[in-house]
Formats: sequence, C-alpha cells, structure tokens
Amino acid sequence: MTAPTAPSEFPGAPGDDDRDRSLDIAVTGMAGRFPGAGDIGSWWQALLRGEILTSRLDRERLLADGEPASVLDDPDYVPVRGLLEDADRFDHELFGISPREGELMDPQHRLMLEAAWTALEDAGCDPLTESRTTGVYASASSSAYLRAMLTSNTLDAAGIEEALRANEPDYMATRIAYRLGLTGPAMSVLTACSSSLVAVHLAVQALLAGECEQAVVVAAAVDFPQAGHVHLPGGILSASGECRPFDASADGALAGSGVVAVVLRPAEEALADGADPYGLIIGSAVNNDGSAKAGYQAPSAAGQEAVIRSALAAADIGADTLGYLEAHATGTRVGDPIEWSAASSVLRGLGAEPGRIAVGAVKANIGHLDAASGLVSLIKTLLVVREGRIPPVAGFSSLNPLLETDGSPLYVPTGLLDWAGPGPRRAGVSSFGIGGTNAHVVVEQPPVRPRTPQPADGGPQDRVLMLSAGGPEALARTARLLADRLPALDSTAVGDIAHTLAAGRARLPHRTAVAGRTHRELADRLRAAADSPSYAGRPAPVVFLLPGQGSQRPGMALPFQDALPGFGAALEGCLAHFEPALVARLRPALFDPAFPAGELARTELAQPALFCVEYAAATALTGLGLAPVALAGHSLGELTAAALAGVLPLGDAAALVALRGRAMQACPPGAMLSLAVGEAEARELAREFAAAGGPLLELAAVNTADSSVLAGPADAVDAFRAWLGDRERTRRLQTSHAFHTSMIDPAVRELGRAVAEVALGRPRLPYLSNVTGTLVAAGSEVEAGSFAEQARSTVRFAAGLAAIAEAHPDAVAIEVGPGRALSGMAEAAGLTAVALAAGRTDRPGEETLVALAGLWSAGLPLDAVALAGPGRPVHLPGHAFAGPRLVAPAARTGAAHPAARTVSGPGGGVGRTAAAAPAAPAASATPATPATPPAPPAPSAPTPATPGEAVSARWTELLGRPELSPESDFFDLGGDSLLVVRLARRLGDDLGVRVPVRALITGPTLAQQTALVESLITAGERR
Repeated sequence: MTAPTAPSEFPGAPGDDDRDRSLDIAVTGMAGRFPGAGDIGSWWQALLRGEILTSRLDRERLLADGEPASVLDDPDYVPVRGLLEDADRFDHELFGISPREGELMDPQHRLMLEAAWTALEDAGCDPLTESRTTGVYASASSSAYLRAMLTSNTLDAAGIEEALRANEPDYMATRIAYRLGLTGPAMSVLTACSSSLVAVHLAVQALLAGECEQAVVVAAAVDFPQAGHVHLPGGILSASGECRPFDASADGALAGSGVVAVVLRPAEEALADGADPYGLIIGSAVNNDGSAKAGYQAPSAAGQEAVIRSALAAADIGADTLGYLEAHATGTRVGDPIEWSAASSVLRGLGAEPGRIAVGAVKANIGHLDAASGLVSLIKTLLVVREGRIPPVAGFSSLNPLLETDGSPLYVPTGLLDWAGPGPRRAGVSSFGIGGTNAHVVVEQPPVRPRTPQPADGGPQDRVLMLSAGGPEALARTARLLADRLPALDSTAVGDIAHTLAAGRARLPHRTAVAGRTHRELADRLRAAADSPSYAGRPAPVVFLLPGQGSQRPGMALPFQDALPGFGAALEGCLAHFEPALVARLRPALFDPAFPAGELARTELAQPALFCVEYAAATALTGLGLAPVALAGHSLGELTAAALAGVLPLGDAAALVALRGRAMQACPPGAMLSLAVGEAEARELAREFAAAGGPLLELAAVNTADSSVLAGPADAVDAFRAWLGDRERTRRLQTSHAFHTSMIDPAVRELGRAVAEVALGRPRLPYLSNVTGTLVAAGSEVEAGSFAEQARSTVRFAAGLAAIAEAHPDAVAIEVGPGRALSGMAEAAGLTAVALAAGRTDRPGEETLVALAGLWSAGLPLDAVALAGPGRPVHLPGHAFAGPRLVAPAARTGAAHPAARTVSGPGGGVGRTAAAAPAAPAASATPATPATPPAPPAPSAPTPATPGEAVSARWTELLGRPELSPESDFFDLGGDSLLVVRLARRLGDDLGVRVPVRALITGPTLAQQTALVESLITAGERR
C-alpha cells in the first residue's frame, strides 16, 4: 500500500486544470444511521475493516414483528437483511409533535426529521434558528407502514385521512421544512433506487440557480416490519443471504434499512465562512434510459454511459483525474456486468488508464437501502476522498467472469488501500433506478483548512462548552458522546469546539456547561456534569449586586477581562472619565495580582477601582443580553447603580467617585467590624460596651437579619472586639476608615457641595437607596443630597434586599464585582445568588466563565456565541436522539396482512420491500366467495359524564397525551388546525352542541375549552 498524498490546497493542486470553482458545492454536514452502526464514524470504521453488517434474523423476532408463519416456513425464505435497530423510536417532543401524530407517522419520515437535525448540527447550524434560506430534498421508500394501517380495517374516515397525511411522500419534505423553520424549496424526490442521488442533483441545481443558500438532502429506507425475503428464481434477491457485487458467486441483492442526510452550500461561501467541508461536489447529471432497453425494469448501458459522461462534462474534468467509483452494484449477475461495461467504456473513452479506478460497493456491507442508496454511496465516497483511504469490497473473493476486464480502468480492491497518485482526489458516484432514471455525481476532496491560530501568548485559555437537549436523559447522553469524542479531537482548537456548540446547536431547555483549557480536562468535567443538568424554563428576573469598599483585591479586573465579552471596551470607556494620573495608578491595581494590597486599600484608589470594574462588568452583562429589573449597590455600589440607572451621567459619576475617595481618605482613620448579629443586638452590644467604659461605636450597616457592622476609631473597635471575646463571631473589614459614621462628616459636606452642581436624571430602572432601605422607583425624582447623605447614614441593605425579594421572589441576584459578600446577603434574603468573581480558585477567569455559563444553563438570555468566544465550525457529535417507541395500533394490526407487503421485481435494483406476496387463488368453476366485509371502526369511548371530562378525553384521543392540566395548551402539545376541526366535531357528537372552531383556536387551553363548551351547553346552543 502506498502512503496517502497530501491534500491539495484550494482551488486545486499544482498542474490541475483551471476549472471554474464558482460552481463547486461543499458538503458541510452529514448524518446517518446504518445497519450495524449508529453513526457515520462507527460505520466508516466498519467499512475500512470490510465488515458485513447485515443480520440473520431469528424466527421469534420475525413472528413478533408480524411476519406470518406461513411465509417463514417457505423453504425459499431468506431471513437476512440490513437491520436498523430502534427504527421505531422517535424523539417527538423535540419537534413539537404529539405522541398520537408521532405514532401515525411513517418511521422513515420520523428518522428523516432526526437525520436532518443532526446533519444541520454537523454543519454548524442551529436547526431551529438557521437564517440561511435552506431547501429540503427528501426521498423515502414506499410506505409499508401506511399499507399496514390501511389494511388493518380499524380506521374510520378521519383516521384514514390522518394516516395518509402522516405517511404519504408528498409531506415528507414539507414536514421537515415546517418543523425546522426552513424556507427554501421543499421537495419530495422519488425515482426508485436513484431517488436520493437525483435529489442531490436537484439540490445542487437549486443552489447554483440561487433558489436557496443551503440545502438539506435526506433519505430513508425502512420496511415495516423489517424482515427477510422469499427468493424467487429469476429475481434479484439473494438466495444465499449475501450481497456480493462483482463477485463470481454473486446471486442477488439484500434489502437494508437506514437513514442519511447531507447539507450542501456553495463552496466559495462555505469556505469564506470557515466551514470544514467533507468534500466538494464538482459535477452532477441525471437522465433516463427511455425505451431503448429490454424492458421497463431492465438497466441500460447506454443510459448509464450518458449520465457519467454528462456529470464529468459538468465537472469540467477528464476521467484520468478520477481514482475511485462508488458503483450502484446490486450484486446481480446481469446488472453488475452491464454497469461495469458501461462505466469502463465511458471512463476509458474519457482518458482513464487501465486499472486506475478502484470500485466500491457499499451494498456488500449493508444491503440495498433502496431510495436512500445513492445518498449512502455519496457519503461513503466523500469519506474516501477526504481521508484518502479506499475500503475493500466486503466479502469479495473472485471477479465475476462476465465482467470485461481487458483495458478496463476499473479494479476491485480486496483490502484496505491508501489513495495513490497525485491530487486532488476525485471520485464518481452512480445510482440507477428501476424505470431508468440514472444519476451520477463527481466529488473532490476538500481543500486544506488552515489550523486555528494559537493565542498571542501561546498559552491555553479557558473556554466554556455549553450543551442543551430536549430532556435530562438526552442531555446526559449528548454530554457523554462529546466527552468520549474530545480526546480524539486534540488537534482541534478548544475555541472552535466551544464556538460550534454555541453557534451551531439549538437552545433546548435542559442544559449544562463546563469550562476548561484542555480536551481531557473538558471531557472529564462533561462526564461529571452529565447527570446534573439545569432546566432553562421561563427566564428569571435579574438583579445586579454592586459591592462597596472592602471587596477590592489586586488584579480584580482580570477574571472579567478574560471571561466577560465586552468588558475591556467598557472599562476603557469608564477609565477615560478619570484624571490621567489616577488612571496610571488604577491600571496596575486592576490587572496586576502582585499590586500591593495595602496600597489598593487606600480609599482614594479603592473606590474608583471598584466603580470602574462594576460599571464595566454591568455594562458588558447588559450587552450579553441580561436586563436587570433592579440594581442593589452597597455603599459605593449605590453610586455605580445610579450611574447605570441613568441618574448620574458617567462623567459626573466618575468625578463624584474620585472626589468621594479623596475626601474620605482625608477623614480621620477608623475601622469597621462585622458581627453575626442583627441590628437590635448590635446596638445593645455597643451600649453595653459603652456602659463598661468604652467609646460608643456607631451602627454603619445592617446587611442581613443576622449581620451588622459597627464602626469607629480603630483602637475602639479593637477594644470592643477584645471585650466581646468569643461571645459573637466578628470580622475586621478591609477598610481604613469608619465609613457611614460621624467620622466621615467632613467628606459628606464636600460631597454635598459637589453633587449639588450635577444635573441628575430620572432612573430608568429601580435601584436601592442605602439610606431608606427601599427601591428608588424608575422615573422618580432623585434628591441630589441623597448621594452625600448615603456616605454618612447607616447602610440598610437588608431592608432593600427584602424589598427586592418581595417584588421579585424568583430573582437571580448577580454579584457584579469581586468577591461574594453581597451574594451571601442576597441568599439570606431568600434570593438565588451568583458571584461572578468569588476568588476561590487560582484560575479566576475560569471561575467567571463557569458562573456565566451557569446563568445560561438556568435559562437567562445570555448570548451564548459571544460567551463561547470566536472560532470556526467543526464536526462534533450532536443531539443524542432516543425517544420512545411509537407504533400505531393500526400498524401493528395490519403488519402481517399480505396486502401490506410488496415484492421486488427483476432488473437492476431492488423494489420497495422484500417479502412474499400472497399466492394467487386457484381457478375454480364455482363462484368466488364474496370478500369479507371490512371490520367496523373501533367503537369510541363512552361519552364522558361532564364537559370537562369530554374535552380531556378528546384531547387524549387526538394528541395521545393522558397527563393534562387546566393550563395545557392544545397547540403546544402538538395540535394543529386540522385536529382542531376534528376536536370540534368530536365534542359536538359527545355533547350535542355546535362548537365553533375559531373559539377553540382563540382559547387553546384545556380550561378555556372546557369553559367554552360549558357556556354553550348553558346557552342551549344545540346542534
């Protein structure tokens, strides 16, 4: 085996032709579930090993699935197929589909919804908010599920209409477009076995014509039930139970089940956006054999040659640049030689040298996926050209002697090969349908994508990974899938992973988030977080907590600078309003952890530093999407709150803060002592100390019901603390003065004169007055003297938090500054509190990221993309689907009915299913027995006793939801306009009243509809 060649740089390798790259289409996302493999990654590894993934089904399973014993006992029955496990599961809640509607839907349509979602995620697109005009091109095999329901004789007229709407192919593309909000063309494409590759061609043409900016091509083939087949002599289904394309022992095809999807975009646009394509589609063509062949179901060499020639002409390349061909290759002794001959002839005529092009045949691995087979072949071929590895044809032993090998460019690989020859790697994909519609697509390896640049300092940076899912179990599975994948992505920048999860995933209600620097660290944290998700329900109101002096610490701006988008710009904007000399002192204090703490404790520096950090952080948070309902600033923090609320213009606020710091610094020194007691007890202790001969300390703050602050001269505070001994818990605060006492009176007078000259605005949102312990209402007039008075008066923070908790009991209080002192106070008031920079770890930026991600996980409207930081889309595991098993009772009943199954016909491709048809009745001279009349529809449930019971019963019937509450909404639970019409009729039959449909629509809750029918009965609105 030769070493793989280096990928070519876009737009081509040296020596390549000068073809027009503006028509290339990038495959930006893929998804698939296959027999024996639940995803593309594990499937590809199985292909590289040459594994056969079809299954031999046991009798008990086949009987349980509805295969008649008479069919199983046929000596020609072959119990083998490419089996798709869990094909009956559907995550209907994620798509807003009721259990009843989910049961009625063809499993193929359900699986296509999930595959389209996964492919969009793989392309780095949020499936629910994708802004590009996106088309949908869908193909599926004939619905055995629908036939089973229609032959069950259990559906009334309305039930038949529902079944048709949930299963017929007309609706499979438009349902995907509706459920995902995609606004481009939505088309069902059906050309038998070539359907999905024809759909790719149509999608490419739509992209080139500008009909859409992006396209999802999705296809499924799932029989119901998934069973074996009866081999018919002369038919195309294998007697041995093995599919051996191009092999001397080939005896036919096998049916397989699966679902696949790809996302397509114009290559130039996708690459400009930083996409990581699996490959490029550089040419495609579709034609039909016409009548020039042996029969309708027979293949045509001329038609196959023509479509390959047209696709190569569209690609503007010669066949000498191809190195691989994924053939249609059903494993029939007649079909394979025709395809081999046609491909050899056209490729040789267009310059391909003998023995240059390896032939692939994925049907040997998984069976024939009918309408999905062409798209399966395309995905395999894209992986071949992307990875430069050619899998063997599974089970191949020796070449079919009917194949013309002399001078043929084709050869069958018998082992795993590395791609040989110069780049760019190019390949063709063929798909031919019964009836003669042929498709061929030419693909090329993707261009090399430059590595993401490393951070300027070269060191790892903390990034946050945010995941969400439709339910807690799905979230746990999704997190574990990503955790298992991360170690293998060590060459992928963590920033790209974080960005992809934020920008390319839907915002679903169950969430978790972790932060870290390395792939392994993040993987370990994801596993730990998998089982403890948050529920992002209705966003809680937000309150900003703004701390005062004492919380400062050197380098306190660093965590916000590292983790909070927008902080740096806001900080610079704030610093611009201070004197240059002060700014020169502030910068090292804010960003250098080694800055002297004693120097920062000086009031003239501490207060401007805290103000700048708080103002910038709060501004950045609002830029991320948080809109506080109130601001609660402690001491100095009230000035920050007033500036944020629009009372103090920023320039005036900065000048006032600087003056406040200087004026307080000039006051006599003092000390402050926090006590774990309430206001009354603190005052009593101060009086007892004074009675014992000590000076009377003043009450500076009441922070909680059990926390107060006394202040005064430093020696008096020390003496008081010694006098208390172990009677009460105390803590000396990091202040140089006795703030909020008479010792600050000189500063208060100076502040009063300064603030009197400031033109105050009216607050845009409520903020806490430290003096009164109440909220200053939005729009109210603010007295200028209050900002001087609050520097002297007792801080009544406890009362203010109580007022906030009463007004917003479910609020989340975010401490917007260093430390978590105010968070504890908010928790004591009954609020949920989050500290952004508690300072409890040696990685403060990570701590802030975790706090912000926790807010996102709780459902707060933070901009996840901004929080994740810059990056490019990369391919990551998506949402882990594993919904409940849904099978309609009518489908179970009709699954074994002979008319529910069809038989594949002869020719170059497999028909829709692979089971026996009923034997024709023997000729008889006696009149035929009249057909058994169909069984009557299942009787309705007894008429409920009350209007409320009637409405509940009909909701359960139509939606499949037994658990209802008065607030349940018919449309939120999956109802639609057609079901409302049926509901109105059902209720009319039950209760003998005319129920207006419009009223049911405008009053969609269970309580509203119950009240409606009760009022109709009371009013005597009889039918």
